[in-house]
Amino acid sequence: MKKILVDTNIILDFALQRQDFGEDAKNLLLFLVKNQIKGFISASSITDIYYVLRKAKGHEDSIIFLKNSLNIIKVIGVDEEVIINALNSEIKDFEDAVQCETAKQNDIKIIITRNKTDYKYSGLKIYNPSEYMNLNEK
Repeated sequence: MKKILVDTNIILDFALQRQDFGEDAKNLLLFLVKNQIKGFISASSITDIYYVLRKAKGHEDSIIFLKNSLNIIKVIGVDEEVIINALNSEIKDFEDAVQCETAKQNDIKIIITRNKTDYKYSGLKIYNPSEYMNLNEK
């Protein structure tokens, strides 16, 4: 089964129904379910998502959203090795470096994000939601 890491921005695009991005994020999540592709998110992303959502929608709605998301996206850990590798990464944005190293530690070769250039030095395949769905249509 294919495995992908879904970047924080994609989940927030969906949760906040961001104009220009929310529909693509929703379609990606539906695509994962339909095509039995395992989607993952790092544990550090969960706290980031909660923080942003709580400001926009409040605590209770944020918790409900996260609980429901866990039916589609699975959480993978961030440990000391991931952090050390991220600190030593060529990727300048620490949060993105953590995402990249989390994917590598879990043998995930693909990251779906809106910010493809942030992962230029990742050594992984990086797609935006539309690109990924177009490449994997059955």
